[in-house]
Amino acid sequence: MRILLARHGETPWNAEGRYQGQIDIPLSHVGEAQAAALGKRLREVDITRAVASPLSRARHTAELALGPERASMLTTDADLQEIAHGEWEGLLASEINDKDPVRLRAWREEPQTVLMPGGESLDQVLERSWRGFERATEGLGDHDTLLVVAHDAVNRVLLCRILGLLIGKLWSFRQAPTTINLLEGPDVNRLEVVRLNDCSHHTLFFGEAVHRAL
Repeated sequence: MRILLARHGETPWNAEGRYQGQIDIPLSHVGEAQAAALGKRLREVDITRAVASPLSRARHTAELALGPERASMLTTDADLQEIAHGEWEGLLASEINDKDPVRLRAWREEPQTVLMPGGESLDQVLERSWRGFERATEGLGDHDTLLVVAHDAVNRVLLCRILGLLIGKLWSFRQAPTTINLLEGPDVNRLEVVRLNDCSHHTLFFGEAVHRAL
């Protein structure tokens, strides 16, 4: 089977560098354009199934990526929601640094050790997101293609597991807005990463926008 694991498009809070978590922030006009560009790229791809996080930025990205003819196939799974940042949600990194500098430094240097205040740890996110990911792949055949649209932290922890990386290594690669990761394999536990962080549908080779909220 083939899996297209995508991230949602840009939101106003992404552009400002705010921690979104599970607050339901919609796509910006830029994010909608990115998702539309992804849809153009996927227009000729035969997609068997599509699953997204229920947060509107992911759901709307998936709808635009599928296009009006295929949008009705989309389902959502709450286990694919972004990490809950708890008390950090809605804050800039500079504001978090003023309130919680030790934990913020740990989040950047040893993220596997951090339990968000009122939120989740990476291990908790991996446990639930992998469960949702497995559900999304159930019953898929060798020639089927699944589209999954989720979030930065969710994609990162899933990819760490697939790549055999320690979860604390999730900052060692990027997940740009509406990026595509192409995965292939006979089942969910035997996937290979064919493409990683491919956002060529909207960004020049050296032009990726970096959002540093996480």
